[in-house]
Amino acid sequence: MSNLSLQLTTKEKEELHLAKRLLENPGIAMKITNVLGSPIQQGMGFLPKNWNEKLSEITTNALLKAADTAVFTLKKEHKNKASQNLFHKISAGATGAMGGVFGIAGLAIELPITTTIILRSVADIARSNGESINEIETKLACLEVFALGGDKIDESTLESGYYATRTFLSNSMSQATKYVTEQGIINEGAPIFLNIISKIAKKFGVQVTEKTIAQSVPIIGAAGGAVINTVFISHFQDMAQGHFIIRKLERKYNQGTIKALYHKI
Repeated sequence: MSNLSLQLTTKEKEELHLAKRLLENPGIAMKITNVLGSPIQQGMGFLPKNWNEKLSEITTNALLKAADTAVFTLKKEHKNKASQNLFHKISAGATGAMGGVFGIAGLAIELPITTTIILRSVADIARSNGESINEIETKLACLEVFALGGDKIDESTLESGYYATRTFLSNSMSQATKYVTEQGIINEGAPIFLNIISKIAKKFGVQVTEKTIAQSVPIIGAAGGAVINTVFISHFQDMAQGHFIIRKLERKYNQGTIKALYHKI
């Protein structure tokens, strides 16, 4: 295994370590708890009984709208740095204020806006790591970020949460890429695309629930909602930075090499 690491430059080794720290860090619930100074579980009682059914519909719609608005219309413009991260944080904070005021009732309106802002930021980070945003594989990789949540080791496969999630989505990603390569277009309503969105929504929904629970506490208000949404977008910016560092290294070497080194850290 040590021979594998000799292939990487010192800078690349540092980037790989940074990527793992970002991707395997505490999830949104812990981050929000640290910011609020109290566990978010206190908001559990404010969720409606049919929350899971509503959540599935809201998260799926949010991802579909974001993909249509933020990914499939993106230009190829390349940036060396993701310079808009602060702007995206401020924008997400503003929409989060709505969530703090209206709570669950406002989620169906607020989440698609927040998700679109996050996806714009994710695409910006992708471009800063050498990705071509016109490529369908990059567009799908941007959406893939919403399924990443800083999960721990998957005991059934002994894989990190990051690579376990990529494995979970890999077959659908490959089929979609093949479909677009053969057809020349991607139809946002195509079953293959909806299948990917459905899988990502299941993962994304866990983190949306944690955000919603925190915003549902009556004392949170607009200011608290803005803070929570800022934590929310910061989390996915971290996931995106780690994800696209890994993809950049995989393009230069190969996935097997980088995956082995990642697990060794």
